Amino acid sequence: MKKIATFVFFLFIFSQNTFTQESIKPRQKVGLVLSGGGAKGFAHIGVLKVLEQAGVKIDYIGGTSIGGVIGGLYASGYTATQIDSIFKDTDFNNLITDFIPRSSKNFYEKRNDELYALTLPVNKFKVRIPVALSKGMYNFNLLSRLTNSVRHVRDFNKLPIPFLCLATDIETGEQVVLDKGCLPQALLASSAFPSLFSPVEIDGKLLLDGGVSNNYPIDEIRKLGADVIIGVDVQDDLKDKNSLNDATKILVQITNLQMIKKMRLNQASTDIYIKPEVNGFGIISFDETQEIIKKGEEAAFSVFEKIKLLADTTKVFKINNLKKESDKLHINNININKLDNYTRSYVLGKLGFKARKIIDYTDLKIGIDNLSATQNFKKITYSFENNGVKDDLNLMLTENPQKTFLKFGFHYDGLYKSGILVNLTQKKALLKNDVALLDVGLGDNFRCNFEYYIDNGFHWSFGLKSKYNRFTKNVSTDFNNGLLLSQLGIKTLNIDYSDFTNQAYLQTVSFQKFLLGIGIEYKTLKISSETISNTTPILENSSYWSGFGSLKYDSFDNKYFPKSGWAFSSDIQTYLHPSDLTNQFQPFSIVKSDFEVAKTFFKRATIKIQTEAGVKIGNGSVSFFDFVLGGYGFNPTNNFKPFYGYDFLSIAGNSFIKSSFTLDYEIFKKNHLNFSGNYAQINDNLFENAKWITPPKYSGYAIGYGLETIVGPVEVKYTWSPELSKGYALFTIGFWF
Repeated sequence: MKKIATFVFFLFIFSQNTFTQESIKPRQKVGLVLSGGGAKGFAHIGVLKVLEQAGVKIDYIGGTSIGGVIGGLYASGYTATQIDSIFKDTDFNNLITDFIPRSSKNFYEKRNDELYALTLPVNKFKVRIPVALSKGMYNFNLLSRLTNSVRHVRDFNKLPIPFLCLATDIETGEQVVLDKGCLPQALLASSAFPSLFSPVEIDGKLLLDGGVSNNYPIDEIRKLGADVIIGVDVQDDLKDKNSLNDATKILVQITNLQMIKKMRLNQASTDIYIKPEVNGFGIISFDETQEIIKKGEEAAFSVFEKIKLLADTTKVFKINNLKKESDKLHINNININKLDNYTRSYVLGKLGFKARKIIDYTDLKIGIDNLSATQNFKKITYSFENNGVKDDLNLMLTENPQKTFLKFGFHYDGLYKSGILVNLTQKKALLKNDVALLDVGLGDNFRCNFEYYIDNGFHWSFGLKSKYNRFTKNVSTDFNNGLLLSQLGIKTLNIDYSDFTNQAYLQTVSFQKFLLGIGIEYKTLKISSETISNTTPILENSSYWSGFGSLKYDSFDNKYFPKSGWAFSSDIQTYLHPSDLTNQFQPFSIVKSDFEVAKTFFKRATIKIQTEAGVKIGNGSVSFFDFVLGGYGFNPTNNFKPFYGYDFLSIAGNSFIKSSFTLDYEIFKKNHLNFSGNYAQINDNLFENAKWITPPKYSGYAIGYGLETIVGPVEVKYTWSPELSKGYALFTIGFWF
């Protein structure tokens, strides 16, 4: 009996030990695989929300394209809800077009964007087509800011969740596993959709969207140690010929031809396969984010019981909780790779900050945007190295081998009439950091402009400019207080006006914002009129030497329809020596200033206020440089100023002050209704007494419609003045030149 009791005791102990070992069996490692699929990949966010709700801890994440981006953010510590908020706040139009805010560009790049409707690279007299619509800089800047908390991680296995993504080697067509290096750069390469985003070079390989070679990295996640695979497939099925009705769908179809069969094999080896119903959406359905996320949630809930079995019931599940870190970056050193055609000072000048400075990601983005806007670099990447409590910024620039560009523009206004602008731009024409350009305006009035500029960043830069303008117009001024009009007994004068201006100047960026310039000018001004029959038809035919200085600032988000920002300009020009057709010349100076501010006070309503003034200092022996007001829509020459309610070149004087306002309402995207008013005092020697502070003598108003197009603004306005008996209809099209 004693032996039996002993046997039963040992049997009990053995069975208890066996039960305990089975109950503490190690939890299965869960791997998550997220496929590519463009905007349809937002369904991954819905799946992640359900996984969190089920209490499933993800041990490894692998993704391709959009799956790589969402997986990378989740692996960095974001929750599904946080990722949802990120994409909700992202402007995908800006992402696709590689949008660079106007306020981040210098004056030269602003001019380039607001003058030409079409730019084509030229190589050996052959016009080339750009590699892609976007270089991906907007995307890279966004990803860098979002992964700020893990910016020093170079091994993706050391992220909060081990991670990898896939890209495709263009040369071989083989897949490339990205599990080390700079995380934003890896995510950019994995999602570089062909023709939409430029390829990304990593370790000597030129990479694009991983979906071309492997849209579902299940094998790679198993190799990391995953016991169970949850896979989310948002890949398109093959479409019939009737559905292939645009370029994007055809590109996706080509990519999917080899991937469909492979995806079916991967589906069979996936433990929990989730296929959201997203066939009704496209890869660029970015405006349907929330609907696509819901599809992901629905698909995950359909297998919720299977998902729930993977939850660890022995521990309390904790959702990622990435706390928002400061965007402040303490930059200790700025390391720039060696460049052949551009100096370090040039690069730092574009960045807008130097080493040993505290900046934030907004400052960094503006600087990178400035570099990108120059079009001098086909590739820009950066990373951060930990330097104690500070960071070293490693900036890698690949120079654009393309140095020659052919550009085109079109414009019509009531002064210069119609004109086609043809531009030839040559970078590195003679020296490092330089650019030479030639503009030729062909149409009713011939115009041309040549510029050569050496940009030395924070240091003084040097430039040469030669510009010829000409127009013929029936005007209400004779540049002599109406004396000639009175003598002839006429109200208007048909003039042929030409201006040929040559400048040499130095300029620098002051306080990292303002553009300060000084220079000398040689100008030839010729004004004639066939209206004058009983006297010489030549009103002016003289050349003038002058010196000038200027200070400028411009932070408007849009030149023609600004919603925010302000601009300031002030300059002084002293005329010293002429050829003097009239033999009456005495030295004089022109001083003028202009201040503008725009503010959106409702969602689509904006008010813009402007005040400007000018004065001639000196004897005033030459009246042809007086201020002349009237008209709208033309590129100003000398001291001609627009003024609603009056025809072009109607009111003249050697001093003026003017204020104006515009109320603009964007009725729908890029379509504007606006109402404007302007008021002015203009006369000779206006500021010598208190007359300039009396109620304005001249006023005018305008109501109009404006449309933003690829060739520039198209505007129709009706303007009138209480002082005149008739109004004017104005029509302009294209960027002003």
